[in-house]
Amino acid sequence: MATILCIETGTDICSVGIARDGEIVSMLESDEGRDHARKVGVFVDELLRSTGIAPDEIDAVAVGKGPGSYTGLRIGVSFAKGLCYGLQKPLIAIGSLDALTAVAREDFEAGILDIEDWEQVRLCPMVDARRMEVYAEIFDCEGRALSEVVAEVVTEESFAEWRKGGKLVIFGNGAAKCTETLSDATLINVTPSVRGIAPLAQKAFEEGRFEDIAYFEPFYLKDFVVTTSKKKLF
Repeated sequence: MATILCIETGTDICSVGIARDGEIVSMLESDEGRDHARKVGVFVDELLRSTGIAPDEIDAVAVGKGPGSYTGLRIGVSFAKGLCYGLQKPLIAIGSLDALTAVAREDFEAGILDIEDWEQVRLCPMVDARRMEVYAEIFDCEGRALSEVVAEVVTEESFAEWRKGGKLVIFGNGAAKCTETLSDATLINVTPSVRGIAPLAQKAFEEGRFEDIAYFEPFYLKDFVVTTSKKKLF
């Protein structure tokens, strides 16, 4: 039975949890904005204290690797890498869209989501990439990827092959802004959480899929662009 510390900081939500055998045993989350640099360490400390788990009893650290917020991803991945290095534990990286899809599947199985013809749906997690652009991927109802991860500027032609028959289900913090353009898609409320990372991290642990701590970087999908402020400071 593996004890895995799970971290997801790729959006406005900071989510940290401890999982055993793929099931979350304790979790702390905040949606109060991008204060992840302060909260992630506090959350880890509180979880270890409340569960009575010593740091060296953790078997691995799993982190959402993106795509997502450049700053959020760097905070989560940097913290996870530092923890792994200090404790000499392996690092597991989980795709943030895969994890978001796992949350949607868990919520459906728990009866939280009411979606007709579940076996036929195409799940499309969307992470906001500003304006009308999203990071997205298509999955089937079992969580198997059917497409590559894309940075999509959403138009009426986007995801056309997956929208046939009204089977496209969209969710994530980039989904709501797309409902008018993708009028035949179904919007559901699913947010990023380590609940989605936990089962995927357990599988990765069992298969020995670990990252090189020294060289691993988040999956940004797009290069970070620095812009010059238009405000006159002097």
